[in-house]
Amino acid sequence: MNWIILIVAGLCETGFTYCLGRAKYVTGTEWWLWMSGFLAFTILSMGLLAKATQTLPLGTAYPVWTGIGAVGTVIVGIFVFHEPATFWRLFFITTLIVSIVGLKTVS
Repeated sequence: MNWIILIVAGLCETGFTYCLGRAKYVTGTEWWLWMSGFLAFTILSMGLLAKATQTLPLGTAYPVWTGIGAVGTVIVGIFVFHEPATFWRLFFITTLIVSIVGLKTVS
């Protein structure tokens, strides 16, 4: 169950980076709304990470959490913010995914 909590925490990390990305393109009330989403996702992500580390080793949970957030953010960047999907970018994000799976496998 704590692995599921950790995965959701990582997805929330992707959520707060998405809100941050949207907030940089707007002003006024809309900026405040996106920043409120950023704050909500940040609190939820950190809270779920703290919950997951009650039973999972911190040395495994933290890298998996940041890895899920990093991979999710790159994917959102490519598909939503139209960032480049170069060979090397995809290569290194793939090595990150393999590393996350490897940490899960040995833990």
